[in-house]
Amino acid sequence: MKVKKAVFPVAGLGTRFLPATKSSPKEMLPLIDKPLVQYVVEEAVASGIKQILFVTGRGKRAIEDHFDISIELETHLEAKGKNKTLQAVREIADLLDIFYVRQKKALGLGHAILCAKDFVGNEPFAVLLGDDIIDSERPCLRQLLDTFDAYQGSVLALEKVPMENISSYGCVRAKAVSERIFEVEDMVEKPKREEAPSDMAIIGRYVLTPRIFGFLEQQEPGKGGEIQLTDAILKLSREEKVYGCLFEGLRHDCGDKLGFLKATVDMALKRKEFKKEFEEYLRQRLG
Repeated sequence: MKVKKAVFPVAGLGTRFLPATKSSPKEMLPLIDKPLVQYVVEEAVASGIKQILFVTGRGKRAIEDHFDISIELETHLEAKGKNKTLQAVREIADLLDIFYVRQKKALGLGHAILCAKDFVGNEPFAVLLGDDIIDSERPCLRQLLDTFDAYQGSVLALEKVPMENISSYGCVRAKAVSERIFEVEDMVEKPKREEAPSDMAIIGRYVLTPRIFGFLEQQEPGKGGEIQLTDAILKLSREEKVYGCLFEGLRHDCGDKLGFLKATVDMALKRKEFKKEFEEYLRQRLG
C-alpha cells in the first residue's frame, strides 16, 4: 500500500527559542524567506504525499493562516504588479490538502501521533518533525518511502551522531540489511552515553504502519511523564519488522539555536541571488 498521508506534530511550546516564540510558533521562525514548517511540507510534497494533518495546540493559528489563501495580500500584490511574489504566495495554499486537529494536552510526541488516528485510518503514514530541516538531492522522506515500498514495514530515519551527543536522541541497536538499511532490534530514548546501543540516532522522519495506534493507546507515560513514540515503536517491532534508513543528506537541527544559525548560513550560501555577496561578507567578518 502506498503512503499518501503525513502527520506534522506542531503543538510544542518552543521554549528553547523564547522570547521569540512567546506569541509566534517555533515552526514559523523564518529560514531566509520561508518559515521552517514550509521546508518540511515541501519535502512531503516532493516525496509524493497528498494529504497532511497538523496536530496543533494553543497559539498555533499562524500555521493555519500561512497555508491558507490570503485574499487581501494577493489583491495587494496583484495591484502592485509583483507577479513573482504573488505566484510564490499562491503556491503555498496550493501545495496539497491540509487538515488540522488540536492536541489539547501536552502529553508527548506519542500522544500527538495518537491524535491523528481518525485522519490516518487503516493506512500506513508518514510523520515529519519540523525541527529537522534536511537538505538532500532526493528528499529524506522519499528515501524512507522507498524503503517502506521495498520491505513493507515501518521505517525510521537514522543518522550517525557523535557519542557525546547521543543522550539528546532516541537511538537504535540494529543489524544491517544493506549498506544503508537496517532491521531495528532495540531502541532507547535519550540514553546515557555508556548505555547507548549505537551511534545511530532516530531523526524526525518516520513511516509507520497503522498498528502503531494500538500500542500508543496502551502506552504508559515514560520519561518526562510523556507518551513516548519510541516506546510504542519498540513494542511494534516485536510484532512486525521495523527498519531504519541511514538517509543521505545534511540535517540541520533547527530546534537548537546554534543549529538554526548554521542552517541559515548553509541555506543562504545555496541562494544564487546573494551567494557571492554573502560569502564575501562572511570572509570579511571572519578576517
